Amino acid sequence: MQKKPLISVVIPCFNEESIIVSLFERSVAALSAWTDDFEIIVVNDGSKDNSLPLLVECHQKDKRFKVISLSRNFGHQAAFLCGLTHAKGDYVAMIDGDLQDPPELLEHFYQKIQEGNDVVYGVRRKRKEGFFKKLAYKIYYRFLGSVSSVPIPLDSGDFSMMRRVVLDNVLAMPEQSLFIRGIRSWVGFKQYGYEYERDKRFGGETKYTLKKLFQLAYNGVFSFSQFPVKFLTHLGVFVILFAIIYSIFAIYERITNPETPQGFTTLAIAIFLFGGVQLVALGMIGEYVLRIYDETRQRPLFIVKEKFL
Repeated sequence: MQKKPLISVVIPCFNEESIIVSLFERSVAALSAWTDDFEIIVVNDGSKDNSLPLLVECHQKDKRFKVISLSRNFGHQAAFLCGLTHAKGDYVAMIDGDLQDPPELLEHFYQKIQEGNDVVYGVRRKRKEGFFKKLAYKIYYRFLGSVSSVPIPLDSGDFSMMRRVVLDNVLAMPEQSLFIRGIRSWVGFKQYGYEYERDKRFGGETKYTLKKLFQLAYNGVFSFSQFPVKFLTHLGVFVILFAIIYSIFAIYERITNPETPQGFTTLAIAIFLFGGVQLVALGMIGEYVLRIYDETRQRPLFIVKEKFL
């Protein structure tokens, strides 16, 4: 008899005690509806509330619900990476722990893979979030899509399912500045975007602060785009052209009107203009140097404290 494929589902969790039970019940029920061969790997990313004891209780009820606890909070992407490295499935799914991405859709993702796709990722047709947050996401994804060196699908997140061969290639890239959805696009293979309507947060408050969102956006731009460096080049050329044109104008004014005052304003504008350009350039170059430094240190992206497998 042909062996049934094992489905692995990786879920990061940080201070989600209010929805742990619902997460357990919905994810197990959603998978059990179409397969018995699955494992759910929840990565406790240094939660400071009662999340870990509740996760362990769920594990004791169903051993397919596995728990890995990290030594501290390493971040959303690092928690995902930890779960992916422990996943044993022939097909591996990624889903957030706040139940905004419905686990019931994983069956549809699997069906699309059986149709010949290697990766199926969720495309958010509609977000049930605040206006300004939705606008910021929309602008960012379109900006990233326009400057990225690889095609990164618009309005897609980490919610996805992939074949084992795709995951093996993703894990073969030990990058420090993690942007997993970008790496997933970079490895190629046949990918399919599945449109869905993203739900509201099931409970509690979002753990993705503005600072963390900006860091994720930074990783996307600096890791998968040459835009910052090319922007500096274009900015430098623009400033040089501006300086040449202004110099010609100043010389002309001086020749045609010797009494034209040559005051402090012109000097101040020039100093501030070139000073600003230099600071922007140094900041962007420094960002790349910092990333090179992080890569050379080769620190582990996460440390596992205990496992309940």
